[in-house]
Amino acid sequence: MADQLATEIIATIKKRIELENGEGSVSDIGEITTATELTSLGVDSLGLADLLWDVEQAHGIKIDMNSADAWSNLKNVGDMVEAVRGLLVKEV
Repeated sequence: MADQLATEIIATIKKRIELENGEGSVSDIGEITTATELTSLGVDSLGLADLLWDVEQAHGIKIDMNSADAWSNLKNVGDMVEAVRGLLVKEV
């Protein structure tokens, strides 16, 4: 079961997919969990940059990671959640 942060990030991902691919596209993908690979969601490097921007705005953080680093380090939704969790802990 996903915790609150994971649930929020999954919701952000769903919004981004709907924005880019239209309504109903999320239901075509199925359930998104922390184990879901970003590439299985159709996220490419540009899409990942957009997602990171969305997450930064939603949580008031700055993810200091260039697109190449993000692409090699963030393989699934859980990786994103843990990266954000680490930044939020530093903020406190």
